[in-house]
Amino acid sequence: MGIQFSTLRRIPGGVWIIGFVSLLMDISSEMIHSLLPLFMATALGTPIVIIGLIEGLAEATALCVKVFSGVISDYIGKRKGLAILGYGLGALSKPLFALASTSGMIFSARIIDRIGKGIRGAPRDALIADVTPPGIRGAAYGLRQTLDTMGAFLGPLLAVGLMLLWSNDFRAVYWVAVIPAFLAVALLFFGLHEPRAPVSKVRTNPIKKENLKRLGVECWWVIGLGGVFTLARFSEAFLVLRAQEVNIPLALIPLVMVAMNMVFSFTAYPFGRLSDSISHRRLLQMGLIVLIAADLVLALSNNWGGIIAGVALWGVHMGMTQGLLNSMIARTAPDDLRGTAFGFFSLLSGAGLLIASLGAGLLWDLRGSASTFFAGAVICVLTLLLTHFAPEKTVQTAPWQ
Repeated sequence: MGIQFSTLRRIPGGVWIIGFVSLLMDISSEMIHSLLPLFMATALGTPIVIIGLIEGLAEATALCVKVFSGVISDYIGKRKGLAILGYGLGALSKPLFALASTSGMIFSARIIDRIGKGIRGAPRDALIADVTPPGIRGAAYGLRQTLDTMGAFLGPLLAVGLMLLWSNDFRAVYWVAVIPAFLAVALLFFGLHEPRAPVSKVRTNPIKKENLKRLGVECWWVIGLGGVFTLARFSEAFLVLRAQEVNIPLALIPLVMVAMNMVFSFTAYPFGRLSDSISHRRLLQMGLIVLIAADLVLALSNNWGGIIAGVALWGVHMGMTQGLLNSMIARTAPDDLRGTAFGFFSLLSGAGLLIASLGAGLLWDLRGSASTFFAGAVICVLTLLLTHFAPEKTVQTAPWQ
């Protein structure tokens, strides 16, 4: 325990600020997103396959935009301005959900929101690596992920309380969600002081052929693995829809995301810190095994307890792998190409998420929900086999251990 707190004290203040910005924005986003599949399916009558398509396109858009923001942040040597722009677009999109009366309006709001997420993602992740010593980067990414995910379970919890208080008034909840989004932008603007020169080398076009070669085989392996990995993990909207099938009261369904994100939050920092001292490949493989277990439990369960168990396993998997993948990119990419590496990583992950979410929606409509989760488990097994061919490079044990 003493070692844990010692590591926390060494994490730079900028990482804490970024973490609390993520917490506030995630409270806002998850108040909306935890209810959005239900709002679309019940209030707007949207087919499940369309919900899957919207979710996949929205998330893929966010991940693809990261390529451009990451490249730009490397070229200009600045990260904060792009992060503020991204969080600002996210905040401006929130009122649109409360005003939406069609699936098309929801789609537009989701795209604006996810473009904002895409713009801020790669510069923010690269900035964390810029300000954090290499020996504790796993812990830094884990801390940011923990704070981010605290918002991701507080948001649905607030949504449940307000839905019960206001008799399932989706739009009233959406208006409340606007407040923490704008607070996040204010905290980032006034609270974060970016280093004067986060990139020290002479800046050239990051996507020139010679620069892309400089990323190296191991970095490109991580980027490619991220794309395949995302095929095994479709949108979390399907967890909410699965809960609806076991006759959980409408207002309580967002508790599914509360449970998942609570487990995610509690596990992200410990696993992030663990990744500083063990083989990344081994930890990634363990995370895939946990996701296989989650898919099987969700496919076979027909009661509230089983759904919560599957969702909790999903949260453990997220805690094991989300910060880990960021740490792998930060470790393998050159300092002056970090934003670009995060961007390409997100591009392939975005393509995988789009394919996975669309395929999950089609399977759900054609063969039922169980087939969606069984398919996810099969892809996990294939991804697990692929990791055996990845270059092995065990992280050096941190000097304070």
